[in-house]
Amino acid sequence: MKKILSIVLGLSLFTVIANAESYDYMQSSTTGDATAKIGLTGGQFLKIAHGARGNGMAGCVSAITNDLSSVYWNPAGIAELPSISATFDYTDWIGGFSHDFASAGTPIGENFAIAVHYTSFSSGDMEYTTLEKPQGTGTTFRASDMAIGLTLAGYLTDQFTFGVTARYIDSKISDMSAGGVVFDVGTKYRTGIQGITLGVSLHGLSTELTYSGRDLNTTKKLYPPAFATDVDASLTPANFTIPIGFRAGVAADIYKYEQHNVVAAFDFTTFSDSPEQYSIGAEYVWNNILSVRAGYKFGHDVFGFGAGIGVKYLTGSFGGIIDYSISPTSDFGMVNRLSVSVDLGK
Repeated sequence: MKKILSIVLGLSLFTVIANAESYDYMQSSTTGDATAKIGLTGGQFLKIAHGARGNGMAGCVSAITNDLSSVYWNPAGIAELPSISATFDYTDWIGGFSHDFASAGTPIGENFAIAVHYTSFSSGDMEYTTLEKPQGTGTTFRASDMAIGLTLAGYLTDQFTFGVTARYIDSKISDMSAGGVVFDVGTKYRTGIQGITLGVSLHGLSTELTYSGRDLNTTKKLYPPAFATDVDASLTPANFTIPIGFRAGVAADIYKYEQHNVVAAFDFTTFSDSPEQYSIGAEYVWNNILSVRAGYKFGHDVFGFGAGIGVKYLTGSFGGIIDYSISPTSDFGMVNRLSVSVDLGK
C-alpha cells in the first residue's frame, strides 16, 4: 500500500510541476521564439549551481542529491541529512565575481529535516562611468545579490520524499535594490529496483519584483531653455520576475561490488528564459571514501564538460567531505568550486 501511495503522489506532483512549467514556458514564447524572455528576468544568480559534487557531474544530481547542496538541486534531498550538518561552498565565478553558499541543517524527529542557508553573489567594486567621463569618474559602486532561506523536507513513505524552500532575495546595483520571496518545491522517489531513483523539482516561484532607491531620483528641465527651472523627477523601473526552472532526473547503480560503486545519472533542465538542457554524468566511489565524477551538459552556450573529486574525512568527534570540481567554459576560462562539509554525527 505504501509503495502504491508513493507512486501516486510522485506522479501527481510530477504532473502538476510539469504542467506549471510548460504553461510558463509557453507564455514566455508567444512570439514563437524559445528565448523570447531572455534579458527580461532578474535574480539570475539563483541559477548558479551550489556544490562541487553536482557540478562535477555536470548537474546530474536531481535524483541522488542528499546533502545541503540539495537546496539548489532538489530540496527533497534535505530529508536524507543523517545528523547535524554544515557546509560552505566557494565558487570562483566568471569575470571576477564571487559566489558563496553556506548552510546548516539537522533532522527533526525520524522523518523530517530542516536547513537554513545563505547565498551571496558579488562583483566587487566597479568604477562609475558617464558619457562625459567614459574612463571613469573616480567613484565606485557594486552589484550584489543575496538570498537567505529555509528548507523543510521529509519522508511521506520510506521511498518518497518531498521538500519545500522559501527564500528572501535582495538584488542591489549601486543605491538601487529589489527584494522579494521565492519558493522551490521538489520530490524524490526510490523505486527499489537497481538503485533507480527519480527526482523532479520546480524552482523560482515568486511575484514580480521592482527596483527602488536613490539612483532612480533625478532632476530634469521641463523646457529646453537654459533659464528653465529644474524639477525633481523619479524614474519608474519595469517590473521583473525570477526565471522559473524545472528539473527532472533519473539515476541508477550500474556497478556495485564490494568496495566499488558506480552511479550513472541523466538530468533534464529548463528555465523560462532559456532553452532546454540535458546532462549525463557518473560518479565512482571507492570504499565510501574517495569519489571521482564526470559529466557533460548539452544545450548550454557556456558550460559543457564537468569533472571533480571528493574525499571523506573522519576526526575524533566529527566527519565530513571535501569536494572539488572544475567547469571549463567556452570563452571565459575555468570555473573552480570548493565545498567543505561537516557532519557532527559521524
